[in-house]
Amino acid sequence: MGDRIRVGVLISGSGTNLQAILDAWDEGRLYGDVVFIGADNPEASGLAHGRKRRIPTFVVDYREIIRKCRAEPANVRLPPDFNLEEIRKKQTLYPASADQGLVTAFLTTRAIAEARLLAAMADYPFDLLVLAGFMRTLTPYFIDRVNVTPGQPRIMNIHPSLLPAFPGTDGYGDTFRFGCKTAGCTVHYIDYGEDTGPIIGQMAFPIESDDTLETVRSKGLKMEWKLYPACINLFAQGRLKTEKMVHNVRGEQTVERTVVRILPPKQAR
Repeated sequence: MGDRIRVGVLISGSGTNLQAILDAWDEGRLYGDVVFIGADNPEASGLAHGRKRRIPTFVVDYREIIRKCRAEPANVRLPPDFNLEEIRKKQTLYPASADQGLVTAFLTTRAIAEARLLAAMADYPFDLLVLAGFMRTLTPYFIDRVNVTPGQPRIMNIHPSLLPAFPGTDGYGDTFRFGCKTAGCTVHYIDYGEDTGPIIGQMAFPIESDDTLETVRSKGLKMEWKLYPACINLFAQGRLKTEKMVHNVRGEQTVERTVVRILPPKQAR
């Protein structure tokens, strides 16, 4: 096992995955220490988990920032290092056919909020940033200022489906309504798209005939609480390696993907 890492956590609500991470920390099962908990929502009840343990907490109120940008466009002040065209080219959230006015509004308002988030995080050096129910899409502006070393991503997210199936905000619901016979959760690195980053780990379970959406969500959450600390520990041990893979599909199309290799302990850094 490598040195203990410093883990920063971002949440939006009750922080059930945060609680699982903190439980692993309390019980000595986490190879790291939580150094801050941030939220985009001042009413995020999960912040109480950190305050109880004297972990630094902060809030960057996205909703209020976006409201002010819309209400007072003449007073909008973009971060000095923000380059709209660069960010627009990198992002893969919106297709080229999307309304560019809407894309610009999204990228600029998020950059203002993300600059404040980065400023709040700057007081607490970290090795890994964990999104634990953080319900805001991160733009290339933020991602590039956290992932400062090429090939070494350090923003991790957990998603309630077996990606790449059912990205978005309601993975368990989408899985259940589609009639899938298997559900699960995925931990992945963040990239410039929506739930498209390299997959680190997954856990799956069968959907039984008597399951409801509520029972599927309950089963999924219990798996999330096991999977997330385990993936954080793999990162801490230096066992996660990203690689570029090029595949020729049916001899007609070349597909390039970044994947995560899990190294055996003896090969860890």
